[in-house]
Amino acid sequence: MKIAFSKPTSGPEEQRLLFDRFREAGYEGLQLKGGQYNAYLGEPKRFRDQWSHDPACTSALIAGGRLDPDGLAYLRSIISFANAVGSERIVFCHGISRNGLSDADIAGFARTLSKVGREAADQGVALSLHHHYDQPVMHRRDFDVFFDAADTDAVHLTIDTAHLAKSGITDVGGLVADFASVIDNLHLKDFAEGEFRLLGKGTIDLDKMFATLRSSGYDGWLCVDEETSAGLVEAMDTSMEYLRARI
Repeated sequence: MKIAFSKPTSGPEEQRLLFDRFREAGYEGLQLKGGQYNAYLGEPKRFRDQWSHDPACTSALIAGGRLDPDGLAYLRSIISFANAVGSERIVFCHGISRNGLSDADIAGFARTLSKVGREAADQGVALSLHHHYDQPVMHRRDFDVFFDAADTDAVHLTIDTAHLAKSGITDVGGLVADFASVIDNLHLKDFAEGEFRLLGKGTIDLDKMFATLRSSGYDGWLCVDEETSAGLVEAMDTSMEYLRARI
């Protein structure tokens, strides 16, 4: 398993600290938030010249959006950018509410993302669905509906431990076991009392999940997806200390 880090940054100075320090802190890659690369879509050379030519700095791009024509055009622009800067995958958060959607709606989204995923694969980029609280794949049944309809060679799954908990799915290890064949990325964060927490500071049974990963032979990315109020350096170091005790 490879360990990545992701956290929003407040401006260029903090983003530079993120890029300069992640390896020192023990991480093998970064998964960038949209605000850390969106200004460079269509200008990948400017991004690389300003930030880094190291593909580990863009091991994944996290993208939010819709699947209407404008949203699909935006997603395709990110795929082109990912290809140019050496990203392995796009982690897609489907930015519409779960409320009122039917199984047929979710299956339709799966077919649309499968088509885009095949296009991304042609450019050497994987497409991974990031399930999310109050997004189309939220409840336990939604995962079955989506992946029954999806081309699982074209669209994969990013598990987010805290968004599972926030959505009421408490058996994180069980879901990981059920979908091991399509999981290509995991976002790790803890959760308690309605808030995201630093790893080890919440109530999620992550040890069971790690045991499931080991028994399934998972060899993909684990990404600390840090969204608490902790400072960047504290978040990097505290999270890595937690992981080193378990992996």
